[in-house]
Amino acid sequence: MNHVFGLVIEGLVAVLLVVTIGYCMLLNKRLQRLKADEQSLKATIAELITATEIAERAIGGLKHAVRDVNENLGDQLTTASEMSRVLTRQLAEGDDVIRRLSKIAVAARPASAAAASVAPEQPKISAAKATVAAAQAFAERRRANGIAA
Repeated sequence: MNHVFGLVIEGLVAVLLVVTIGYCMLLNKRLQRLKADEQSLKATIAELITATEIAERAIGGLKHAVRDVNENLGDQLTTASEMSRVLTRQLAEGDDVIRRLSKIAVAARPASAAAASVAPEQPKISAAKATVAAAQAFAERRRANGIAA
């Protein structure tokens, strides 16, 4: 019975050793996959660091470009505002000159021409066209009187 009992214990130890070896092989495979995953993770982290550095440089460049644009745009807006004021003044002066010419043309018109021009069937024309017509009539009268316009 001692031999049987010893043989059973030896068989049990052998089975446990086989199970242990199998489990060790399973753990070895898992460790190998984990190391492979670690390598791919390191590569991913390196790529991420590189992408982050590139993004930081790009953001710095964009900030610099925004500063430049703000400075240039501010200068251009100031220049445009000044130009707008100058043009507004010039337009006002031009309107004043046209009003004066219109008054001169109306004052220089003979009484019979003024009465004939007030005909009821004549359509209304714009102020600019009326001013041009008055200036042309004034110039023609001056030429007819012998004074060059």
